[in-house]
Amino acid sequence: MFQRNFVMVVIGQIISLFGNAVLRFALPLFLLSETGSAALFGIVSACAFIPMIVLEPVGGIFADRVDKRNIMVVLDFSTAILVVLILFLLGKMDVVALIFMALFILYGIQGAYQPAVQASIPALLSNEHIMQGNAVINLVSSFSGLIGPVIGGTLFSFFGIATILYISLVCFLLSAVMEMFIQIPFEKKERQGNFFAIGLADLRESFIYMKHEQPVIMQFSLAVAAINMILSALMIIGLPVIVTQLLAFDSETANRLYGYAEGVMAVGSLCGGMGAGMFAGRMKPEKGYLLLFYDAFTLIPIGCARILPVPATVSYVVIMISCFFMMFLATLFSIQIMSYLQMIVPEHLIGKVISCAMCIGMCATPIRQAIYGVLFEVLKEKVSGLFFIVTVIVVLLALAMKKPFVRLAELFAERKNVITEKMC
Repeated sequence: MFQRNFVMVVIGQIISLFGNAVLRFALPLFLLSETGSAALFGIVSACAFIPMIVLEPVGGIFADRVDKRNIMVVLDFSTAILVVLILFLLGKMDVVALIFMALFILYGIQGAYQPAVQASIPALLSNEHIMQGNAVINLVSSFSGLIGPVIGGTLFSFFGIATILYISLVCFLLSAVMEMFIQIPFEKKERQGNFFAIGLADLRESFIYMKHEQPVIMQFSLAVAAINMILSALMIIGLPVIVTQLLAFDSETANRLYGYAEGVMAVGSLCGGMGAGMFAGRMKPEKGYLLLFYDAFTLIPIGCARILPVPATVSYVVIMISCFFMMFLATLFSIQIMSYLQMIVPEHLIGKVISCAMCIGMCATPIRQAIYGVLFEVLKEKVSGLFFIVTVIVVLLALAMKKPFVRLAELFAERKNVITEKMC
């Protein structure tokens, strides 16, 4: 599995995702600390997701028709240019408008970037190593998410936003230069018509495949959309608001603790990625819904920590433990789904189909983040009820996904049989 080009992709991801993690952590926190508004924080975070959703399928089309290495290089250089612009405009422009613009572009670039990475895994690895490859990429993302927020929170509390911008700039430049030396197998497709017409045709082909040929992919995409809308957005908005505003910590301590909280979640994701890589052969597709079922119950201690009259430190520790197990199970869940989708989708459709699935999965996130931002602004100390309500909804959703997971197991078994016959 660890051949040269895949290793270089992994190293490029380590550098790029670290810079991205630091930046995506610091910019919203900077906005929250400057304005003190949870509603504004939620609305800006929600709007930032829109370009990611729009550009995800576009990135998938490019990933199937353009050299994936070139996509990574160009987008890392583009992110470096964005950081330079932020540094230039910092203090010369309204902070809300600046952070909104920066996050809007940053998430858009990330939306176009990820399909190239996901599509490169099946191009570089054989089928029996795809789940381990996804686990490695996820480990890199988790490790960057672990180190990024911890370092970002510490640097932000002591040195401010400018230092973080310089660090992320160096990361994106290094990643872009290193990615120039990666070689990913690529067969250029003949163009028939303008790119807009080709893009529409590719999208139509992807949705037809998902809706009619493999409807289980559409079912999973809609289920992930529901999870993002209900569970993920709750934590994206709720965690920083609870730690930095609702717990009784001073501003400097709260910013550092929020960074540590993001780090704990990244450790959970890191352990989940390691578990997926170590036990890839033992994970049964038909049992995947149980991971989401158990994940729902990690919300209950968070709700209890906000109700019970315990010290802020105790509440913080309980929340951190819950976040760890939440991310551990969520990572196992997401790696399992992504790996099996990569195995059952034909190679010539993989970039488009996976990006469309990811797009559908994220489409409800902006609305829900905006709503959660307003709810946390209005409810303040009474937010605990949200965690209990979401627990019930996610449990019902997990049970509803039992049948699609059984169908996914059947498709995976069919795919393995076809590959075995070809090898024989």
